[in-house]
Amino acid sequence: MSQLLNRIGGVSCRRDLSASIVVFLIAIPLSLGIALATGAPLQAGLVSAVVGGIVAGLLGGAPLQVSGAATGLVVVTADLVQRYGWRTTCAITVLAGAAQLALGALRVARATLAISPAIVHGMLAGIGVVIAVGQLHVVLGDSPDSSVIDNIAALPTELSHPHPAALLVGAITVGVLAVWPWLPGRAGRIARAVPAALVAVVAATTVSAGMSLPRVDLPSWELPALPGLPEGPVLGLVAAVLTVTLVASMESLLSAVAVDRLQTASPGQRPANRRAEDRRREDGRAENPSAEERGAVPDKRPVRLDRELFGQGAANLVSGLLGGLPIAGGAIRGSANVRAGAVTRRSTVLHGAWVALCAGLLAGVLELIPLAALAALVMVVGVKMVSFAHIKNVQRNREFPVYAATLGGVVLLGVLQGVAVGIVVAVFTALRRLTHTRITVVEEAGLHRVRVSGQLTFLAVPRLSRALAQLPAGASVVVELGGWFMDHAAYDALQSWAEGHRARGGWVRLGGRSGRPIAEPASAHACRPWTPWRNHHCTRPAPAAVRSGGEQLPGGEQLLGGVSAFQRNTAPLVREELARLAREGQRPTQLFLTCADSRLVTSMITSSGPGDLFTVRNVGNLVPPPGGGPACDSVGAAIEYAVEVLKVGSITVCGHSGCGAMQALLGSAVPAPSAGEAPSGGETPSGGETPSGGETPSATQTPLARWLRHGRPSLARMERIGRLGRGEVALGNRPVADELERLALVNVVQQLDHLMSHGCVARRVAEGALVLHGMYFHVGEAQAYVLESGGSGRFSAVRPDHGATAAAACASSGASADTGGAGGMFRSPAEDGLRSGAGGGSRSGALGLM
Repeated sequence: MSQLLNRIGGVSCRRDLSASIVVFLIAIPLSLGIALATGAPLQAGLVSAVVGGIVAGLLGGAPLQVSGAATGLVVVTADLVQRYGWRTTCAITVLAGAAQLALGALRVARATLAISPAIVHGMLAGIGVVIAVGQLHVVLGDSPDSSVIDNIAALPTELSHPHPAALLVGAITVGVLAVWPWLPGRAGRIARAVPAALVAVVAATTVSAGMSLPRVDLPSWELPALPGLPEGPVLGLVAAVLTVTLVASMESLLSAVAVDRLQTASPGQRPANRRAEDRRREDGRAENPSAEERGAVPDKRPVRLDRELFGQGAANLVSGLLGGLPIAGGAIRGSANVRAGAVTRRSTVLHGAWVALCAGLLAGVLELIPLAALAALVMVVGVKMVSFAHIKNVQRNREFPVYAATLGGVVLLGVLQGVAVGIVVAVFTALRRLTHTRITVVEEAGLHRVRVSGQLTFLAVPRLSRALAQLPAGASVVVELGGWFMDHAAYDALQSWAEGHRARGGWVRLGGRSGRPIAEPASAHACRPWTPWRNHHCTRPAPAAVRSGGEQLPGGEQLLGGVSAFQRNTAPLVREELARLAREGQRPTQLFLTCADSRLVTSMITSSGPGDLFTVRNVGNLVPPPGGGPACDSVGAAIEYAVEVLKVGSITVCGHSGCGAMQALLGSAVPAPSAGEAPSGGETPSGGETPSGGETPSATQTPLARWLRHGRPSLARMERIGRLGRGEVALGNRPVADELERLALVNVVQQLDHLMSHGCVARRVAEGALVLHGMYFHVGEAQAYVLESGGSGRFSAVRPDHGATAAAACASSGASADTGGAGGMFRSPAEDGLRSGAGGGSRSGALGLM
């Protein structure tokens, strides 16, 4: 028994109970107002609220959505009541419910969402305009006409001769609705817990006491009359059923999706959960929440649209049989339910029960409400259906003509006709976007820029070919594609021209609107290892890592967020390839030795993937010569493993701009090593260390200082180059920026010499089975440079089409080409007389172009 009481009074039950009361207070005036706007009996609105809450709440697939009299069906229902009468309207509601049941059973709910959002929002906005104009007549003390045009035409007369009491009640209702959400201070925050609609109706009812105004009239409850058999043209009745089915289904499904998103992002669900976590932690049961606390977690299962459509159909069928209005899920009531803290579908069902009790026990209180207050409430709802946020969204997506056409069609012709107009305009707009293409050619600073605005299809291929044919042979061309679609014919024509232009000595880059390349030659890499990473600042971070005691780990949030993004986006794409590598083992073709700097992403720079590179990273991309001490064996072991075990065909040493190790070397003021200085930082042949340059002995140095001694030969080499005035390193397309960049370039050449001092490397190079490469990456420019052949010390910039041009250049210079397309062989700078005096130099270098 105690467990039963705990369940009844649990956290989730209390939250559902409070939320149901909030929604009930909104539903009562809104249901009466919608019934008034349609011309149906007022109790029909209450019947729809009860049935929507209980039937749709129990059977629907969106647990926190609240259904009731459909705002979007006000115009349709009013037209049906006037044309066929109330009993036939109830029969049409039953038939629409049966159609929804069939659609739900056929599982076609998501197909309904395929309609353009511009059409849906335009339809709702048009319905809102019709509602607002019609109910404005009631606020002014008159009754609306069935035609929107007639209502608009009659407004000047109504405004010049309003009913003072009705206008006052309507003004009070609108004023309270406008001001209530913005009440300031703590008192305002407490007051906003009461729904604005309830406060507005109560205030208007209080002010209208003693006034002679039309008020709510609820006849005594009796068994509902069965819906009458439809009378009238069959096509008209079929159109009516289809209209009710379409509008009710779209409004319900869109509202279900909106409520589901609001529920997922709702910040109001978290504090109670955090308080429960705190209580569990204090009680020493952090890993075992109680059943009560588990029940307080909102039901966040994905919305089931087919079940929701089935539940809406059942509710409409029952509502029509009981004499209620057509039912649909409403964003107003659903969002209020989520913000009030609802946890399960109990809140929706309880709200329906409260409406039924109120209609049975408090009918006398409801009959005090003036109709002008209800009309003003519904008028404000209609105005809010014209959402400026939706207008900005469709304008941003260039779909405002569709929105405007749908809105105008609904206002002037009717709901179904307006939707048809919107669909026609949407199809015409899509076809125009697909076929309208503008091509311009601009020459600027020796570069020809071809801009393509619009989608590139086979229809635009003749104009594109004419524009490309006018470009001179050998010119540098950038093709900017500004659209989002390119069919195969256009792609083939563009690629064929690009290949031909490159063969004639030209340069071509194909890019999107941002200038980013979108196509590459067939021989280039197809993978994009940077794709999941490039938008990492926009991804939502995962929860921060937490120790067992509850302390947050620094940096855990960003790291786990990245890992989570990998598991979500990248792992499904690479899982098959990684499984193959796990079975077969790694077979990399290259050893890539570079700096540990976090800005240097090897897979991004080389467009490589899993299994391509055997990578070694350290501070300063240094290669200690053999005999440098046990602390240096890590790099030597990696080189030996790559060369002797993995049998890599090439080794690349890659430096970079802004290297902290090179900065430290420049700031150390170490004098150039003399001819008799021990190799690599003052080491004696006997293995003992001698202080050099006034430095402290090795025993008192930090690990970083001891490691950087392997970079001193590079510093000495740069100073020797300066004194000799020959063999200076250089960049192919610009001067070397400063001493820091010069040292980084020299360091690459020096570390290649150090590589040759390893016996396994020298032997494989002599056998012709191994090629060494030098590379420099400028971080700020995102530009890679490679060491040219011939021992010139010149680093040339890698162009987007470098693979083809490099091979051609090597062939023309008589250099042999590496099988990987890496370029030709050349002599080591050590063979040109530029031995550093430290590290021993290279005896038979074999450095290639990357």
